[in-house]
Amino acid sequence: MKLWISCDMEGVAGIVDWSQCTPDDSIAYARGCALMLGEVNAAIDGALAAGADEIVVNDSHGRMHNLDPAQLHGRASYLAGRHKPLYMMQGLDDTVDAVFLVGYHGSISGPPSTMSHTYNPEVFSAARVNGQWVGESGLNALVTQHHRVPIALVTGDQVTKAEAEPFAPDAEHVVVKESITRFSALNLHPHEARDRIREAAKRAVEKVAAGAVAVASVDSPVRLELDTRTGDMAEVATWVDGVERTGERTVLITGDDLLGVFQRFVAVSYITRQAGGR
Repeated sequence: MKLWISCDMEGVAGIVDWSQCTPDDSIAYARGCALMLGEVNAAIDGALAAGADEIVVNDSHGRMHNLDPAQLHGRASYLAGRHKPLYMMQGLDDTVDAVFLVGYHGSISGPPSTMSHTYNPEVFSAARVNGQWVGESGLNALVTQHHRVPIALVTGDQVTKAEAEPFAPDAEHVVVKESITRFSALNLHPHEARDRIREAAKRAVEKVAAGAVAVASVDSPVRLELDTRTGDMAEVATWVDGVERTGERTVLITGDDLLGVFQRFVAVSYITRQAGGR
């Protein structure tokens, strides 16, 4: 069985501040990377115990080179680097049997979730798929559905679980912390979080092998609406072909090709940084 993991950092147990997620504070960031690596390795260990024999890890946080490749368990392949055509979903294709989303977080438009955002926090204030508020899990589910690959494991806080469930109803969900505000949470001890992730990953692979995990089922044609923080950002977004401005700060991407919709979203995410100061 081939497993593909997209790993983020804000949803990892013990992560509650941006200093742990960016290299500006080298000591805090090193601790954050170690916590992230621990949860990724726990997911790998559980998957291997259940029979997975090929694992690809796509580093999906920040500049996307946060993990020490030599420390990944199971000799997993490591997809890293900040310029990826499919961003958080790079490397996923129809040869993959199951998707794990590890260390995910809540959306910028949802209830309080530790360091919540939706891709670029300086640009996007909300995203909706077919009228439903979504976070990164819902956006990324467009790609998993395109390739007909089920999301089998999701880890993060309680908001992440609630936002991911519509797109991963049969997945194993591990809540490693309960967010209180955007910058506080009650965290499981890292060892407890890893134990739970390891066991959930094992169950997830077993369920996939038994055909008990369904693929996401987003209705097509899909309508992806993005609210930007300023009108300038919405205007810049329309520089991407196939993006329509529907309001002062809102743009729309629509189509039957879910991968194509996601690819246009990624282009919008990159290009709007010019108006967002990044």
